[in-house]
Amino acid sequence: MLLLTMLENEEDKRKFLIVHRAYENKLYRIAMCILHSHALAEDAVQQSWLQVIQHFEKIQQLPWDTLEGYLVVIVKNASRTLLKKEKHADPFPENWDVPAPQSAETDETKRLVEIIRAMPEKYREILELRFVLEYSQQEIAQRTGMNPSTVSTRISRGRQLLIQTLRAEGYYNE
Repeated sequence: MLLLTMLENEEDKRKFLIVHRAYENKLYRIAMCILHSHALAEDAVQQSWLQVIQHFEKIQQLPWDTLEGYLVVIVKNASRTLLKKEKHADPFPENWDVPAPQSAETDETKRLVEIIRAMPEKYREILELRFVLEYSQQEIAQRTGMNPSTVSTRISRGRQLLIQTLRAEGYYNE
């Protein structure tokens, strides 16, 4: 653990390792409940431990029965901060434009992208990632922090909504 090098003496390192072993799994589970992403949960827990080490002198003075609550608050705050950053990171700016194919289908492709952008947000982002940028379902799940089955369901429902819209405009016939 690279974090241990930040502690000044061996006694502090020993105490930190005791706290770390006692609460590492619990903090990870809490972060996962908030973030629904292994990578983000690991980041939140790592940030939490860093904060614990930075304030270790104060933390080690806390009674053991209140330490858990303190650690839970730290990891919840770190998780919420990461969640806010992820939600504010708009993967597609409003003026984003799909690269135009070199064919007669240019107008239809642009119209398809317009239809996707007009869809409800929960389908729009997923469909752009899947059909415009050609991400796999697993890549979409990792990027959005969603469960892969949720991604699959949204792709399916979004596709049905897209087909309905295309039928109404006369683009899609079976």
